Amino acid sequence: MAGKPKLHYYDGRGRMESIRWLLAAAGVEFEEIFLQSPEDLDKLRNDGSLMFQQVPMVEIDGMKLVQTRAILNYIASKHNLYGKDIKERALYCRKPSLTEKRRRSPSFTVLIDMYVEGMADWNEMFIMLFVHPREEQDAQLALLKQKTTDRYLPAFEKVLKSHGQDYLVGNRLSRADIQLVELIYNLEEFDPSLTANFPLLKALKTRISNLPTVKKFLQPGSQRKPPLDAKALEEAKKIFRLP
Repeated sequence: MAGKPKLHYYDGRGRMESIRWLLAAAGVEFEEIFLQSPEDLDKLRNDGSLMFQQVPMVEIDGMKLVQTRAILNYIASKHNLYGKDIKERALYCRKPSLTEKRRRSPSFTVLIDMYVEGMADWNEMFIMLFVHPREEQDAQLALLKQKTTDRYLPAFEKVLKSHGQDYLVGNRLSRADIQLVELIYNLEEFDPSLTANFPLLKALKTRISNLPTVKKFLQPGSQRKPPLDAKALEEAKKIFRLP
């Protein structure tokens, strides 16, 4: 029997947090091995554990996986959170128009893969917010809020409205739902009012939050990490040798 996945990262959110969310939602217990110094990172690099010399790195099923999106893809596929088939992972066939019927050519909108790619871009704004110089952070936060309310929240609200189902894809839970709800929680830490005009997204958040595995992850004392603060930022900078 395979042991628990082992997550190698620093003791903070960063790019590992979405992996924690996905494992937790899948009901998978995991261990964390925190980097505490630059030397810890050097050791992983020197022993060949990091193909591209970067963390996150997850030991799972006898493999050492790197690159956040590759790790998320593997976990989602293993735990049936990546669509029921390859077509559903990439495309969603909507009802064709009369013109399309005449051409006998279906029309598609990109689904799980497109959604999570958009979420990855959105999440990068959260991750990098406090890496910017202090004097730029207010402007970066304003940009994050602007893009969130003008671009990302309307897009996902429209998806839910378009098909009237409980989840983003195929009316079944997928990694897209989990990662979206993670971002909504992150957003509401800055300003809860930003989601006020998006009732379907608020309902999705409630629906996902009530899943037993997610509810457990949201409880105090779980492996979910708190928002980045000045102390955690300095620790991360030291470990990764950032200026």
